[in-house]
Amino acid sequence: MIITSDSFDHKVGRLDVLGLGPGDPMWMAPVAHDSLAASDVIIGYKTYIDLIRPILGPEKEVIATGMRQEVDRCRAATDLALSGKRVAMVCSGDPGIYGLAGLVLQILQAHPEGAQVEVNVIPGISALNACSSRLGAPLAHDFSVISLSDILTPWDLIVKRLHAAGQADFVVAIYNPRSRRRIKQLEEAVKILKEYRKFSTPVGIVRRAMRQGETVIITTLSDLASQDIDMQTTIIVGNSQTFVWQGRMITPRGYAIP
Repeated sequence: MIITSDSFDHKVGRLDVLGLGPGDPMWMAPVAHDSLAASDVIIGYKTYIDLIRPILGPEKEVIATGMRQEVDRCRAATDLALSGKRVAMVCSGDPGIYGLAGLVLQILQAHPEGAQVEVNVIPGISALNACSSRLGAPLAHDFSVISLSDILTPWDLIVKRLHAAGQADFVVAIYNPRSRRRIKQLEEAVKILKEYRKFSTPVGIVRRAMRQGETVIITTLSDLASQDIDMQTTIIVGNSQTFVWQGRMITPRGYAIP
């Protein structure tokens, strides 16, 4: 199916699902700024709303909800769009990478009038991009992205994916590595990757990428589990070819250098 501007004729409302990137408005795409300015209602997780509140006009209707209210938040956004409003739903990073773009589309797909809403997914700088840039060039070749959160994905499936990524020699980017309640998952992930990688494999650890309080550490697979890591941290584990030069992780793509 080819989606063009004509596909959005005669829609009742509009819903933009947009990425804020790392959080500072300077890292947002211009089209995301335009969407916020043009929307009737801005909706999102309270922490994300607070990041952009300084650039929102006082006349804007803003709906901020708490953590783990993703379904309710998306339903509220879709209902407002179905009522004829222009709505901007904000997500951190990119809305299509562990964001809410998929959930919004699923809710509309299940609604008898869902096809009447014009939906636009506006990309943003993901944690993956932000952390990679801070580390150098660790994602210059094939890579996989795996979340260690087992709230929505069974742990046994996450384990299968870790084994597959390790066996295939992918660089592995790890989201949601450790929380106050999830301690053992990262330890088990490291144990699995050690089956396929040297203990000296370079590992990048970035916390609060491109935000105040940012920290960037390059260590090794053997020392990864002992580092100070939380839910604001993204980890990039190199493949068998990744090396460190001048404090930068580099994964060669295979170019011949004369």
